[in-house]
Amino acid sequence: MESNRSPHILKRLYNKINLYGELVMFSHTLFSLPFALIALFLAADGLPSPLLFFWIMVALFAGRNGANALNRYVDADIDHKNTRTASRHIPSGKVKRREALYLTLVCYLLFVFAAAQINQLCFYLSPLALILFTLYSYTKRFTWLCHIILGITCAGAPVGAWLAVKGSFALPAFLLGAIVTMWVAGFDIIYGTQDIDFDRREGLYSIPSRFGLKGSLWIARALHILMWITLLSMVFFTQLSYVYLIGVIISGILLIMEHYFVDSTNKQKMNIVSYHLNQIISMVLLSTASVDIFF
Repeated sequence: MESNRSPHILKRLYNKINLYGELVMFSHTLFSLPFALIALFLAADGLPSPLLFFWIMVALFAGRNGANALNRYVDADIDHKNTRTASRHIPSGKVKRREALYLTLVCYLLFVFAAAQINQLCFYLSPLALILFTLYSYTKRFTWLCHIILGITCAGAPVGAWLAVKGSFALPAFLLGAIVTMWVAGFDIIYGTQDIDFDRREGLYSIPSRFGLKGSLWIARALHILMWITLLSMVFFTQLSYVYLIGVIISGILLIMEHYFVDSTNKQKMNIVSYHLNQIISMVLLSTASVDIFF
């Protein structure tokens, strides 16, 4: 009897974990994680100790997934009203709101614990990170700068990874933070163009609802141009050189493709433009930067 129940329990557990992974869009970790790894490898001039690497990864995954779980919890009512997002896990009933809140609390506690294992500075700064994680979920209710705040929140990944290794601030960490801020804000604005009418109807704040389709796309282009220039500047302040520059050139081509193929009426194309192309960009930059650092 017990042997028959065990596979059933394990299957239910697996399905629940899979649901939570979908809830927090675990696959989208490929956005800020590669930049955190670039910062980590640059700061350590290679690989840090295995134990330090482990706790940095724990902090990165816990922080990112806790923030996403909270965002889904806070936005559940808004997502329910929006036909584009009504099928998400909480509005559709696949995950209860309290489950998302519990997941957030567990991830937040794990994040602080991991930060405490890294060094004192990371531990002391962990409440600031949690404030940013939490603040972003409410920003669309009072400021169209929500995309920039999301970018700043994500920028904590490379800056935090640098601090974890070095224990102090430095220009490369801020440059990587600026890159992530402008990059994330840019593609989040592009993604947000799908909800211009909904945001205006519901009184929500966003750059697309404030500046319209054309205006918001020009803002996104400007952010990505500045991001690309900052990517290029990294060669003057770090050990990155020729191979990394190849990655910067490829990323520039992919960014041009991203803006060329924007179509706010085509959900499938917008997912490719906003998510898949940017995942490729981050992995290209990680790969080429790693070759320069390690070889």
